[in-house]
Amino acid sequence: MSASLHVLAEGDIPARAQMGASLGFHIIFACFGIAFPLVFLIAEWIGIRRRDQVALALAQRWSKVAAVIFAVGAVSGTVLSYELGLLWPGLMGRYGAAFGIPFAIEGIWFFVEAIFTAIYLYSWRRLSPWVHWWSGTPMVIAGLLGAFSVVAANSWMNQPSGFTLENGRIASVDPWAVIFNRATPFETPHMILGAYMVVGFVVAGVYAVGLLRGRRDRYHQLGFLIPFWVGAVCAPLQVLMGDILARWVANEQPIKFAAMELVADTQRGATEWLGGIYWNGEVYFGFGIPYLDSILVGWSPNAEVIGWNSVPPELRPPLSNLIHLSFDGMVVIGSLLMVLGAWQAWVWKFRREVLSTRWFLIPAALAGFASIVAMELGWIVTEVGRQPWVVYGLLLTRDAVTTAGGVPVTLAATIVIYGVLTATSIDVPWLMGRRWRTQDAARTGADTVRTPYGPPPARVDETPV
Repeated sequence: MSASLHVLAEGDIPARAQMGASLGFHIIFACFGIAFPLVFLIAEWIGIRRRDQVALALAQRWSKVAAVIFAVGAVSGTVLSYELGLLWPGLMGRYGAAFGIPFAIEGIWFFVEAIFTAIYLYSWRRLSPWVHWWSGTPMVIAGLLGAFSVVAANSWMNQPSGFTLENGRIASVDPWAVIFNRATPFETPHMILGAYMVVGFVVAGVYAVGLLRGRRDRYHQLGFLIPFWVGAVCAPLQVLMGDILARWVANEQPIKFAAMELVADTQRGATEWLGGIYWNGEVYFGFGIPYLDSILVGWSPNAEVIGWNSVPPELRPPLSNLIHLSFDGMVVIGSLLMVLGAWQAWVWKFRREVLSTRWFLIPAALAGFASIVAMELGWIVTEVGRQPWVVYGLLLTRDAVTTAGGVPVTLAATIVIYGVLTATSIDVPWLMGRRWRTQDAARTGADTVRTPYGPPPARVDETPV
């Protein structure tokens, strides 16, 4: 692997680091733009159907938090759009006519979501309850279609199609073939399910902390259950989709899969390694299960698994151990989150209550952070695993990256900007939460969680969650 590591030492590390930091930061906020609208619309739906002021309060407050996160995500997304042109002139100059199509479509959906976010926020009490609820549904649709568009662009980098080249330049483009390339049906649901898991478990984790601190009122129980169920329902679907996607990678990008599974030589009866570090032809500190990798790939212990030694060293992914451990970490976290959701579902089926034991609430409070880590690990597998290609099989990353100086300076500036945005995105919702708790503490009885802007309910439903 030494030759492939040399690819990282040719002066493009600052550009890679800046793009990686930007993507790693933005993806978290993109998840909230994709999935958070559905969470607070579920709360509002419960509030309207059951005339439940607690649910309406949650919906109204979550929509305010969503507006803050949406604004931060807009800033980080704008930075990314400039970086594509500044850091990767070889990519945009040669393939921008095809690669840019999904991004242009995503811009449309971004503005649609922004418009309806404003309508939703400012129309509490100005519209009837159900009209107000319906005004929020375009946010869900736009979030999904925006995610589809961006992931289609990334999918195209993994499976480029829909264009013809003349003299090294794009001569014609088929937009449908660009958008609906062979990777899109696999990458898109994986990303969307991941986004719903991140939002569901992050928001639920906030209320799990409150439950741990003894706030066992209905406000915290419902605030926990609504987003938790969103994440819990998506978890097993994500595990299934991840398995399907891994098999697709094994067939379409076998060298990436070899790095994911630490397969150096093409072989039958390949061992599945859980953990482990590859060094000098051996895997250390890992637990190997003979034949399982072949079974997972081809449903047979004799299925062939292609190793990275089947291609020249300069065409192998660098940092194979990072790719493998990231893949294993993502799988482990996803499986644990699925078990956590099943645990609460089992208790709910028989007792209709939120688990109050610390053995459950502590993992539930940490589930949001864990889901973010799994999301980041997944993108490490996707992006580092595709290397050394920026457009798979067509354009090497070293030929696409900028040769201009000054990138370390912009990298430092980007880190500072994202640090400020991170502090803002944490501090502002935290301050909002403190103000809401102060307001609630000043009220008693039915007024405990009265929402100032929500559709006024006819009565408060005090039935158990």
